[in-house]
Amino acid sequence: MPYESTISFTLDTICPWTYLAKKRLDVALARVRSANPAATFVVKYLPYQLYQEASKEGEDKYAWYMASKYGGSEERMKIYTTLMAAYGVGLGIDFKFGGTVANTLDAHRLVQHYQSQRGPACADALINSLYRQYFEEERHPSSPQTLLTAAQEAGIDEKEARAFIEDEYEGLQDVKMLVREQTGNGVDAVPYVVLEGRRRDFTLQGAKEVDEYVKTLEQVVKESG
Repeated sequence: MPYESTISFTLDTICPWTYLAKKRLDVALARVRSANPAATFVVKYLPYQLYQEASKEGEDKYAWYMASKYGGSEERMKIYTTLMAAYGVGLGIDFKFGGTVANTLDAHRLVQHYQSQRGPACADALINSLYRQYFEEERHPSSPQTLLTAAQEAGIDEKEARAFIEDEYEGLQDVKMLVREQTGNGVDAVPYVVLEGRRRDFTLQGAKEVDEYVKTLEQVVKESG
């Protein structure tokens, strides 16, 4: 019997753990969809900000991670970057930690607008591009050029995308409201994934392994009957 489930994936595009989680969930979805062609899973992305006070211009990414996450310890930072690099290899992610960390509202604004206008496939392509540019190419997370590149890779006309990106107020209040909603819903860290089931929902916090995503997706399918 056909069944459609919505997966609400709350993320921030400067969070490496959400990049890992998305890649792992993609692998899990491919497996479960192949084994259960009657089941449809639609991923809906929701915005969260890890560093709300960040400026648009930003600051050095490596220095910020080391100071904010590891107490300024170079040794702990090196352990972290080595670990993330190892996690990334198996998923085709080439993590780099140079570049700039900055406010991500404009990136979220782009994703939410085109998710609403063009659907989940477009949003997925935008997210993939934003993560790759930030974590693998050391690009600014939400500069106009980063956003325009993501839009073009998602198949959006350059002129249309540029007009939206340059109108910095379009959709801004809606995104801010969504960020507040996630906080109000108890989200205080990302990734935060909720899989909608027919009988109950399943919440997975943190970057889970592929097998755990597969197990949960299969349980959603099982309970849909």
